[in-house]
Amino acid sequence: MRLIVAISGASGVSLGKRFIEKLPKDIEVFVVMSKNAKIVFEKEQNITQFKNSNIAASIASGSFKTDAMIIVPCSMNTLAKISCGISDNLITRAASVMIKEQKKLILAPREMPFSSISLENMLKLSKLNIVIAPPVIGYYANPLNIEDMEDFLIGKWFDLLGISHNLFKRWE
Repeated sequence: MRLIVAISGASGVSLGKRFIEKLPKDIEVFVVMSKNAKIVFEKEQNITQFKNSNIAASIASGSFKTDAMIIVPCSMNTLAKISCGISDNLITRAASVMIKEQKKLILAPREMPFSSISLENMLKLSKLNIVIAPPVIGYYANPLNIEDMEDFLIGKWFDLLGISHNLFKRWE
């Protein structure tokens, strides 16, 4: 699997980083972060990192084959740009390519409460088959700490991407 992982916004970047760390090593990962993400992490096997200003990167083209894209977390600014078709950086351009190529795109909006404008943008994108999957804890998983909560969220996103995992105990 070839997966684009984007991290936008300044808060919640640790969740995006943890998502990447939990990915199986056989997945080829392409990472792009917004300027406000301001995070540096070590290069890992099968991870290619791009500058968000590099709209000529391979993932900005429909002819470069990828399977899916997730933006975790997804700022309201990024979500609004995607909703309006604005492709002014690599994150929004790659998302636009995913939409036009009808590939799986998952957005994990990070702010709450959601404004009416944000909800309208999410509805518009949902009608285009973009998956809106904010980080909402499933308390039936009985999380004991922040790591358990994050594992639950990451596991739910992995489920959406068809990635096998054992990050949380399933409902019986």
